[in-house]
Amino acid sequence: MVARRSLIAGGLALAGVLSVAHGAWIPAKAALAQVLLAQAWRETQRTRAPAKPWPWADTWPVAKLTAPVQKKSMVVLAGANGAALAFGPGHLRTSAPPGVSDNSVLAGHRDTHFEFLKDLKLGDSLTLEATDGRIHEYKVTDLRVVHETDTRALLPTETATLTLITCYPFDAIVPGGPLRYVVRAQGITDHNPFLDKKT
Repeated sequence: MVARRSLIAGGLALAGVLSVAHGAWIPAKAALAQVLLAQAWRETQRTRAPAKPWPWADTWPVAKLTAPVQKKSMVVLAGANGAALAFGPGHLRTSAPPGVSDNSVLAGHRDTHFEFLKDLKLGDSLTLEATDGRIHEYKVTDLRVVHETDTRALLPTETATLTLITCYPFDAIVPGGPLRYVVRAQGITDHNPFLDKKT
């Protein structure tokens, strides 16, 4: 009986140690991923060619999104699949690239990278830096909740538009659900910091 209790206690202690180790590994893995993404972003800008953050990645940096008021900045990855969204917001490949006179759509998780969307207000600014160094500035013009079947936010536009999409509500216990929070921002100015330094 004593041996059995010792075995159970030892098993519980081991489970506790493994749980703590796993809990520490997830933040460490996330922090390492951000370092690798930042390096891949710099390499992408330097070479103007896709640079994978790690050899087996099926995505690469395509832009850098900044929300100055919320003090948030993040690398945007190619594609909006689950693997990409685990590490950052993803650019829908069927939407326009950043900065063109069309709709560039980004998706992200409501409880990680796109959690700041709940704090955006009409008139807030957003910037999207493209791989060529050009910085596209946008002003938030619309905030709304839609059903997942409402795909109007994905439609092309005639002006430079940035659309950010995440699941809703932000405090939902169960992930997913049929509602989406959509932020629409209109392009206001573009500039190239490399050219600006020469003038």
